[in-house]
Amino acid sequence: MNQPPPEPPVGPGQPAPPYQQAPPPPAKSRRPLVIGLVSAAVAVVLCLGLGCAGLVTYYLRSGESDDASGPAGRPPAPSSAGSSPRNPTSCGAGTRPTQPETSVVGTPDFAAAPTSGTATMRIGTNLGPIVITIDRARTPCTAASFQHLANRKFFDQSRCHRLVTEGIFVLQCGDPTGTGQGGPDYQFADENLDGARYTRGVVAMANAGAGTNGSQFFIIYRDSDLPPNYTPFGTVTSGLDIVERVAAGGHDDSFGAAGGGVPKVAITIQTLTVD
Repeated sequence: MNQPPPEPPVGPGQPAPPYQQAPPPPAKSRRPLVIGLVSAAVAVVLCLGLGCAGLVTYYLRSGESDDASGPAGRPPAPSSAGSSPRNPTSCGAGTRPTQPETSVVGTPDFAAAPTSGTATMRIGTNLGPIVITIDRARTPCTAASFQHLANRKFFDQSRCHRLVTEGIFVLQCGDPTGTGQGGPDYQFADENLDGARYTRGVVAMANAGAGTNGSQFFIIYRDSDLPPNYTPFGTVTSGLDIVERVAAGGHDDSFGAAGGGVPKVAITIQTLTVD
């Protein structure tokens, strides 16, 4: 669920081995950041524009209504639950090796990131507006990054490049190249993972392993089983019906074994602002 995890989903089948984080590959490897489907096992696969972090797997915890991934009895959305906010002066910012898909935008001023309240992300798409409330108190680094990128029109005229409709239910966006390989020239640490729930309407960061957040994010349009490895930074307050409409149209299966593909109902981010 930077695609929601490859590094923003999973498919049906027998339970997979427990989740394991693989080390990032050499910089020369460039594969899309995706959450993947494996035919006989559940796998979460998310690859950043700079390279594939590897395969991460986990057990589905079905039949437990009070489980973090259970279908019922869930606590509030992750924007209101999780760990204490990270000190914005310690956002773990670092640079990424430059690849053809990398956009050079400079590093956000994480030290000055607000640590209270909320921010509003307004996404103008070709299908209508989507509004997301970002929890600055619990995800100040993530909020600062989106503010930084939005001010530079980083997301404008980019398509949401991946839809997954089995196992996990996500629409992944945030790559200006539209390939799943793109992102900014920096990365930053995870936030708000303790007790994270990936329920309908939650918006979370895609990544290629711990501390590799960039620009790609995924919108969850139906409760999804994911391990708490993807920073949940906000919730959709309006426009989720647009995502559901895209999901109903299906995808082209172009991501193969990783799962999902390009949405058949094209959705493009025309503008994205944060205030």
